[in-house]
Amino acid sequence: MEFQQNPSFGLVVLSFAVAMLLSILPLPHGWAWFRPELVALLVIYWVMALPERLGVGMAFAVGLTQDIIENAIPGQHALALVAVAYFCLLSYQRIRNYALWQQSAWVFVLIGIHQLFWNWVRSLSGPAAQPLVFLVPALASAVLWPFLLIGMELIRSRVRRSPF
Repeated sequence: MEFQQNPSFGLVVLSFAVAMLLSILPLPHGWAWFRPELVALLVIYWVMALPERLGVGMAFAVGLTQDIIENAIPGQHALALVAVAYFCLLSYQRIRNYALWQQSAWVFVLIGIHQLFWNWVRSLSGPAAQPLVFLVPALASAVLWPFLLIGMELIRSRVRRSPF
């Protein structure tokens, strides 16, 4: 129960809730592919920030929640986020020391893996995305990564200093 008393637990839940709300925000049809994968970005962030507490199990639970919210095939996001969390857990110590642009390149690879798994499961039940179009969200996520990382670090530092 020590995990729930940690003030960052509420921040983890709130950040995923906001990301999931933004993931279902309607966009014009042509712009939907440019939406960054905010939930996957947060999985990467939280696994790198708190690897001893958050990992593959958290990614699976978040993925199933995202499947329910987006009315997707059960396990579609869960499988993709578990793969991302696993690869992130294997390399987080190295990635933390990279420059932001190098981290963004690694995020592009991780989100590309996420999109590959997501598109593969989707293709089992219907039409898959056009070749290489499914990597556009990975590029958008890589561009967003430095801003998300800096913003989340600022928020976490304020939550830690908060007297509440």
